[in-house]
Amino acid sequence: MALTDKQRRFVDEYLVDLNATQAAIRAGYSQKTAGQIGEQNLKKLEISRAVQEAQAARSKRTEITQDMVLRELAKIGFSDIRKIVRWGKTELRVTDAGDDDGEVTEAYHGLALVGADDIDDDTAAAISEISEGREGLKVKLHDKKGALVDIGRHLGMFKDRIEHSGPNGGPIRIADMTDEQLAAIAAGGRA
Repeated sequence: MALTDKQRRFVDEYLVDLNATQAAIRAGYSQKTAGQIGEQNLKKLEISRAVQEAQAARSKRTEITQDMVLRELAKIGFSDIRKIVRWGKTELRVTDAGDDDGEVTEAYHGLALVGADDIDDDTAAAISEISEGREGLKVKLHDKKGALVDIGRHLGMFKDRIEHSGPNGGPIRIADMTDEQLAAIAAGGRA
């Protein structure tokens, strides 16, 4: 069975942000029922296949695969600041003009950036920004925790749990609701 124009538009819109409700709205379905219709559309075999085919075509067209994205996230998630910055105690020779001995060695605690030629490609990919301020160079890395969470989600390590509650955190009393109120909740609205 062929998709209708509205269903084809839903597939295209779903690829934008993978949000079925918003895709349904943008495809022209009613805002009141968009949540329900979006979910139903994704369960329909023809639409589900069309989404998978469109995602595969997009991956081929852009030459971006899940593996590539996962590798880039891994560069960020498993980055090591020690490959970018050196720190610790060093000795600094200071010449004192008033001292007959000439040079004096003093302990100095400092930071030094590794030279650009000494940073490997994976470490460079983890760098978000390098800027120069009053205190010297500043290096900012991409969000390591965020990358690790994204990797964990992709690998199925984390399950999002959504809890719903009624007024004041109590149970939702659906026994007292009308069919219209229940339909509104099912569509993503409030009773």
